[in-house]
Amino acid sequence: MIVSVHIADVGVRAVRSVLRARPRPGATPGLRYAETTLTGAIAAGPPKVRPGRAALLASWDDDAALDRFLAEDPLARLLAGGWHVRLRPLRFSGSWGPMPVEIGPGAAQDEEDGPVAVLTLGQLRLRRALPFLRANSRAAGRAAADPSMTASVALARPPRFVGTFSLWQSASAMQRYAYGSAQPEHQEAIRNHQEQPLHHEAGFLRCRPYGARGRLDGHEPVTEAGLTPRIP
Repeated sequence: MIVSVHIADVGVRAVRSVLRARPRPGATPGLRYAETTLTGAIAAGPPKVRPGRAALLASWDDDAALDRFLAEDPLARLLAGGWHVRLRPLRFSGSWGPMPVEIGPGAAQDEEDGPVAVLTLGQLRLRRALPFLRANSRAAGRAAADPSMTASVALARPPRFVGTFSLWQSASAMQRYAYGSAQPEHQEAIRNHQEQPLHHEAGFLRCRPYGARGRLDGHEPVTEAGLTPRIP
């Protein structure tokens, strides 16, 4: 199993086309899960939607399935002017029924201190939307200010799907943000969710980036995180 994240500036009118074109497992060979989303900034304060920018989050049997999608699917052509990254799952916590996560047998050996990507996935409890936004604002503000995070995007598909993608220079830097005593906002958000769940279901996936194509805001984030990405 591999995961891919695709982010592209498609224009305000085309965002709806991306949302409608969400691929379906069974109809797309080798696809296990897909979500097309609006995007925004990970930052303190109210949600900041990025007009005209859309994203695709997907999991696949293997690289061959993703390559086939990129070569043949109309949605891939819509997103082709942006950036995509390929991710190999290392660790998963929580639950995410729509996307059963398989951790490969070599994941433990691969989890040395190197660049990592983190995906958070949530099905929001609508009555808990305001507490979620408050907790998210505090944690996101700290993350955005961390120089070890080389790329990030907030993901949303109303009314319930919310998520984030972030890329970090090292696992240790990500862990300092998530669990360090100097930055308690993230831990506070976790405690609040445990005491009064913000989501019907939530999952947290850590991955190793290993391939990328294109540019995001004029940069190649995987290279800036310290890897030379293999372009499959």
